Amino acid sequence: MEDFHRVRRLPPYVFEQVNRLKAKARAGGADIIDLGMGNPDLPAPRHVIEKLAETVGKPRTDRYSASKGIPGLRRAQAAYYARRFGVKLNPDTQVVATLGSKEGFANMAQAITAPGDVVIVPNPSYPIHAFGFLMAGGVIRSVPAEPNEEFFRALERAVNHSIPKPIAVVVCYPSNPTAQVATLDFYRDLVAFAKKHEIYILSDLAYSEVYFDGNPPPSVLQVPGAMDVTAEFTSMSKTFSMAGWRIGFAVGNERLLAALTRVKSYLDYGAFTPIQVAATAALNGPEDCIHEMRAIYKARRDVMVESFAQAGWTIPAPVASMFAWVPIPEKFRHLGSLEFSKLLIEKSDVAVAPGIGFGEHGDEYVRLALVENEQRIRQAARGIRKFFDSADTTLHNVVQLKARV
Repeated sequence: MEDFHRVRRLPPYVFEQVNRLKAKARAGGADIIDLGMGNPDLPAPRHVIEKLAETVGKPRTDRYSASKGIPGLRRAQAAYYARRFGVKLNPDTQVVATLGSKEGFANMAQAITAPGDVVIVPNPSYPIHAFGFLMAGGVIRSVPAEPNEEFFRALERAVNHSIPKPIAVVVCYPSNPTAQVATLDFYRDLVAFAKKHEIYILSDLAYSEVYFDGNPPPSVLQVPGAMDVTAEFTSMSKTFSMAGWRIGFAVGNERLLAALTRVKSYLDYGAFTPIQVAATAALNGPEDCIHEMRAIYKARRDVMVESFAQAGWTIPAPVASMFAWVPIPEKFRHLGSLEFSKLLIEKSDVAVAPGIGFGEHGDEYVRLALVENEQRIRQAARGIRKFFDSADTTLHNVVQLKARV
């Protein structure tokens, strides 16, 4: 398989190494607390499940669906953008339903990338942001993930020193994995930059509704003129705990959306129609379930920050997303994130996502997902504390630890 051109461009999937170790530990009877994969454990809303059950088996629903999404679903997404962001979208030309935001990003990369095209991607970043373009034959230039002045300085360097000139810049706020949030002022500067240099903005807004401190993250499309240069991707996975349903959206610039629609028309017939109908009910329905989701993740965040601090590991409290982006404790940092993650499974029965899986600049961090209940998070903290307390005596023949400071 390594002889295949596109496969050669992909590094080994770091998370698979952790998954194998996790499966081995479980097979040996270990109770692994999995804070690694961002896989929501909350149920989908009851009214959405009921709409799915009501629709399954109705005439014509077992047939091929629409690749770009059924009209009612696209209208519902346009209505959501109008309510939430004050952004007006034409559901016929500016909304495409995707099989999750990940598929949308990958197919957008196939649609707009020629061999050798340069795309600017934050590092660290969610893997598909870079590897979707690598698989399409593109070249990646990295910029810092934090939405600040250094981002724009790096962006300017990337544009000025890349041949050919970059075709697009990817942003993801709230960020996966770093949980950082961008301001509308940041987006205004980004849109101005993109227009000045004639590049597209590809925005991943999958965590738009997962925020904790009363400040809803903005959309770049709220900026006047952003529609000229932007496609934005959202997902039902986190907002409605519908990860396995595989429903997301691309919205924005008509030229970009037309290219994505054309590629998708060759590759899929869209999601199962009853799923699309149920997703429509989710977008048009009551928002109590969203408020409940936020409250649960916030409570878990607070428990994680408190209990891990007691275990000797400081967790920066995320203001959004379902993740915490956490520096590896100093005495273990020289191991790198993959080896540290393996140790956590072996010594504390806790699985996390190694930061190196999101880019080389993430190697001093791990990502913790808020996908276990509060009791299990406290249990994880106890296991980690036991590991930390015994590390000097139990690991001296395994890894070389730095002396306590």
